[in-house]
Amino acid sequence: MLGLTGAHAPSRTGGPRGVPARSRVGRAPIAGRWPCMRLGHAPTYLRDADPSCPQVPEFAPIAWRRRRNHLKTPASSKSQDDGVYPLPLSEPLASLRQSLDLDGSLEDPGTPSAATGTVNPIHAVLTQPGAWRRRWTIVSLCFVAFMLCNMDRVNMSIAILPMAEQYGWSSMTTGLVQSSFFWGYLLTQVAGGVWADKYGGKLVLGLGVLWWSLATALTPVAAHMGLPALLLARACMGVGEGVAMPAMNTLLSRWVPVAERSRSLALVYSGMYTGSVLGLAATPHLIHTVGWPTVFYAFGLLGVVWAVVWRARAASSPGQDPFISDAEREFISGGVAEQRVAGIPWRRLLSERSVWALIVCHFCHNWGTFILLTWMPSYYNQVLGLDLRASGFFSVLPWITMAISANIGGWLADTLIARGVSVTTVRKVMQTIGFLGPAFFLTQLGRVHTVRGAVACMMASQGLDAFSQSGLYSNHADIGPRYAGVLLGLSNTAGVLAGVLGTAATGAILQSTGSWDQVWGVAVGLYLIGTVVWNLASTGERVFD
Repeated sequence: MLGLTGAHAPSRTGGPRGVPARSRVGRAPIAGRWPCMRLGHAPTYLRDADPSCPQVPEFAPIAWRRRRNHLKTPASSKSQDDGVYPLPLSEPLASLRQSLDLDGSLEDPGTPSAATGTVNPIHAVLTQPGAWRRRWTIVSLCFVAFMLCNMDRVNMSIAILPMAEQYGWSSMTTGLVQSSFFWGYLLTQVAGGVWADKYGGKLVLGLGVLWWSLATALTPVAAHMGLPALLLARACMGVGEGVAMPAMNTLLSRWVPVAERSRSLALVYSGMYTGSVLGLAATPHLIHTVGWPTVFYAFGLLGVVWAVVWRARAASSPGQDPFISDAEREFISGGVAEQRVAGIPWRRLLSERSVWALIVCHFCHNWGTFILLTWMPSYYNQVLGLDLRASGFFSVLPWITMAISANIGGWLADTLIARGVSVTTVRKVMQTIGFLGPAFFLTQLGRVHTVRGAVACMMASQGLDAFSQSGLYSNHADIGPRYAGVLLGLSNTAGVLAGVLGTAATGAILQSTGSWDQVWGVAVGLYLIGTVVWNLASTGERVFD
């Protein structure tokens, strides 16, 4: 327990008699004792408290006076020893830091105590503004991995145009080639989550990136061998990318505290959008300059380089990281799930309606998202009459919007949670925006007939879709941090199934009717279904220990 002790009258000089005006806060607990806040004294502890320890005077900083008033309790709860008022240790660290005004008016508690020479590790983490945190390294490397993930995925949406012309593919065959990626992607969603929870996210994500990068580099060779070989290569690429999201979710559930979760996930997922931007921008230039096979060779090489860096610098959890400071390790351990999972309670997971809300809504969300991911350049080319370069350029703009909006949504969600809004409310609001926003703007595509109008609708649709990163995609670690990888694997399996069916169905619809309005209509209907299910069945509270 932490407390304040009895009264001491101030002098005319602005501080307690015989005591300097400068305030000091007790440092780290030793021998199981929590420090007492004593003005002008070296840290002492409750068992050493004496009546000379002053109460917070009226001339102290206003934040201290608020703390003193807040701590006062009825006489019956007052300590019988020396007037110590209890302070609940369960109060959030951020609130404690704010209320004690640790940002300037008091001595920095991250410095060693004059009496003990010890440092409070949590304060040390909070009061080193210039220090780089190890968890930021993990988040940054995951960002790059997801950037490569989408670079390797979207390059086919551009390269498919000269490939279809060279090999004489129909719209149906084009849709088959694009959907073959999802055959392998579907296979490793749940398995990737189980492996990551059991063996650690570092190993699973590292092997996944290396595997899909090699498959990407082999794509031109497979295409020259024939359609079956190409479909197999794309499916193998999907196998590697399938473990990325579950492994990342497991990693961040180990590395990132709840208070930083939304914006960290938003940053990592914005790597996918950044990858889409870079992939869609670079692919047309490489195709016109050196030919479409070079796209796959170059992008595959980048993944191999990343895998080397990842092996040297990453760790599955703070407890396994040789580079992390003791202070940051202790800070992180207070807000994340560190233990590896020995067994998966499948029956219990699948009996919760919040899990089914994730599964159903992931399917509804990904149907529209993957249609836009794989067919947007073809829409610009076939409907708006744009050439390859222009199609690639305008396909970039919605992904730029997503990269920006995802981070805005992440910061907004964490801010609302920090201000006391329930996690459940925040997740529902963010995902409702992520469903209804795209639904509205996709309905407008049939009413616009200019490049500017179509691109504006696509940008607005994708930008609002990115709020899903602070809704659906953050919810797995909310309801079950120990099973975050498995939960994401379950829901993303449904999402991948939506990608397989949606991509293939789009090709079939276009070949049979030629109507893009029907394509958008199916996506809008699923967005509306997802909105209803999410608001009825989801929760932001922890369901699984």
